[in-house]
Amino acid sequence: MTASERFEPRKRARRRALQAIYQWQITGQEAAEILGQFRAAQDLSLIDEEYFERLLHGVTADKENLDEALQPFMDRPMEQVDLMERVVLGIGAWELLNCPELPFRVVLDESVDLARRFGSEQGHSYVNAVLDKAARVWRADEVGTTGSR
Repeated sequence: MTASERFEPRKRARRRALQAIYQWQITGQEAAEILGQFRAAQDLSLIDEEYFERLLHGVTADKENLDEALQPFMDRPMEQVDLMERVVLGIGAWELLNCPELPFRVVLDESVDLARRFGSEQGHSYVNAVLDKAARVWRADEVGTTGSR
């Protein structure tokens, strides 16, 4: 099994989490209700379902703290950022803060990929800049040993 095949279920989990968190932001439904809808309507067999749930519940439960933690690295209030980029920033911030087993570069690369696929035209550049600044502070030891972008 190649590295990309091994990590594909987690990539898919991030994409589904992005969709679910976006739905949560738009509708205000409970995360558990959205999770039930996803299970009923979508085939989750090819994703890391446990990681999908962790992201959905983690980002939705901690949204205010994540927004506050990101604010020092942003050039505008969170409310002025495109909704899709807000969701991507939330996922990236949650991973940086709660998944020390994930290298910061993986978190940044995956977040930029999500923003490129689903966000506005230059949204990926903004996501990259914000999360890179955050990683330099939140993961200073790791960033310092590997250098930054």
